[in-house]
Amino acid sequence: MAIEVFNRYENKYMLDDKTCQALQARLSDYCELDAYNKRFETYPICNIYYDTEDSCLIRTSLAKPSYKEKLRIRSYGVPDAGSNVYVEIKKKHRNLVNKRRSALPLRDAYSFLRSGVVAITPDCANAQVLAEIQCILERHQLMPKAFISYERKAYFGTDHHDLRISFDTEIRTRRTSLRLESGIFGERLMPDGKWLMEI
Repeated sequence: MAIEVFNRYENKYMLDDKTCQALQARLSDYCELDAYNKRFETYPICNIYYDTEDSCLIRTSLAKPSYKEKLRIRSYGVPDAGSNVYVEIKKKHRNLVNKRRSALPLRDAYSFLRSGVVAITPDCANAQVLAEIQCILERHQLMPKAFISYERKAYFGTDHHDLRISFDTEIRTRRTSLRLESGIFGERLMPDGKWLMEI
C-alpha cells in the first residue's frame, strides 16, 4: 500500500552555489543520496496547491498561526493521466510538521479533489488519508490555485535515518495551466546559483 506519514521538524536556509557544493562535499561522510539522485544529479518535483477562491489557506499560512494546513497533488517528474501521484495534506502545529499522503492515478486525484468522492479506491491508495482529505474538502470549497516545481537533490543520514537534508533549485511557479501534465514552466522564484536547503 502506497502510504507515507511523516512527523518532523523542518528548518530552511538559502544557500549560494559555493556554499551548497561545499556542504554537500561534507555530507557524503555522514549521509547517503536519495534513491532518485543515485541515477540523476537532481530530480523534478511538481505540485498543484489547492485553496479557496479568495486564497484563505495561503493567507492564513502567511499570518504564521500556531496551526495551518495545505492540500496539494505532488508528482515526481511530469506525469500522464494514468501515472500515480500523491494527494497530500500538510499540517503544521507550532514547529511540528505532519504530512499524510496517499497515491492515486492522476485522473482519479483530479476527480477526487473536484468532487470529494473516490468511486473506487485503488490498491495504491490509503482510505484513512483519503477520508481526512474528504473532511478538508467538506470544510472548504477548494480549487487548483498554484503550480510550484523545483529540482531536488536529497540525502538521508546513514546513522540517523530520521535525518533528511534536501537542496532545491530552479523553483518555478504559475497561476495558469494548473495541470501537472502540462509540464514544467513558469516564473522563477530564485535567481541563478541559489539553493533552498531544508533539514
